[in-house]
Amino acid sequence: MSKIEIPIYDPRPEIAALRSEIDAAIRRVVDSGRFILGPEVEAFEEEVADYLGVKHAVGLNSGTDALVIGLRALGVGPGDEVITTPFTFFATAEAISLVGAKPVFVDIDPRTFNIDPALIPAALTERTKAVVPVHLYGQAADMDPILAIAREHGLKVLEDTAQAFGGEYKGKKLGTIGDAGAFSFFPTKNLGGFGDGGLLATNYDGVAEMARMLRAHGAKRKYQNEILGYNSRLDALQAAVLRVKLRHIDEFNEARRRIAAFYTQRLAELGGITPPYEAPYTKHVYHQYTVRITDGRRDAVAAGLAERGIGTMIYYPTPVHRLPVYDESAGCCPLAEDAADEALSLPMGPRLDRRTVEERILPALLTLL
Repeated sequence: MSKIEIPIYDPRPEIAALRSEIDAAIRRVVDSGRFILGPEVEAFEEEVADYLGVKHAVGLNSGTDALVIGLRALGVGPGDEVITTPFTFFATAEAISLVGAKPVFVDIDPRTFNIDPALIPAALTERTKAVVPVHLYGQAADMDPILAIAREHGLKVLEDTAQAFGGEYKGKKLGTIGDAGAFSFFPTKNLGGFGDGGLLATNYDGVAEMARMLRAHGAKRKYQNEILGYNSRLDALQAAVLRVKLRHIDEFNEARRRIAAFYTQRLAELGGITPPYEAPYTKHVYHQYTVRITDGRRDAVAAGLAERGIGTMIYYPTPVHRLPVYDESAGCCPLAEDAADEALSLPMGPRLDRRTVEERILPALLTLL
């Protein structure tokens, strides 16, 4: 197998640029002796809430926990149905199932890869309790019609913002538009830590209070457990690293947008490949730069790029509704199934060199298309 010389994402240049700040932050935590929650996490929560423009930010152990705890804090539980997209990472639907609810899959807009709001009304039943739109690859789902449907039917809206920290919808930060927003700080994310981490953002006091209880075994005060919760507290070391990177997130997201624009300009000149569509209502932050390659050639192109030392990823090869754990009938969401056969993510990151794109990635694509 060829050695991958250009990975789909390489965190090392970004870390190197911030190394002195990160080292100082880690030393600060080590010297403090406070490693779980505490002042470092509280400071991070305040800074994130200020950045997002929300009242509450609750640090958690992972993005998956943010979804689970977010759903429970919004009152979703056994017997409920939750509408979401099948074209996402498994955790989106998994979280719905873990709280005892049933995920109901609605097909996507093939341009944005996100849930198509026009298809949601047909999926509503008397059991529908919430909608979980996913801002996939860093681009906003179309939130206005989703919110209008939610208001009409008394539904909660939890935004899955795992891939879109810093992205916007009509000038509003993603994760702040619905009732709550779930974030992931997995190392490959736009705002990524040095391990797992997550966060729930909300403007509702009751939702934040419940989330804080749930992250600490269902207790407001130690040893005074009121409900069954989880051990989902954010580590202070992760918070310290994220505080450093948060100060640079806009700079890094803009760098991603510049690389994406360069890709798109050049790929528009090639046939057989469809660059990402950026909807007019969104500020796409390009967690992934994902193209579509038709006529059954996607896998061959990915293999050919790998032979040339260029890494790619398929997000996601199987729509969630077709996974064995759900095993829904074929044809449920044909547009998501088409996307799963055609989507290919190319190298992306804030420190990806434009020259690398121009001289290595694009010529390799040209020979394969």
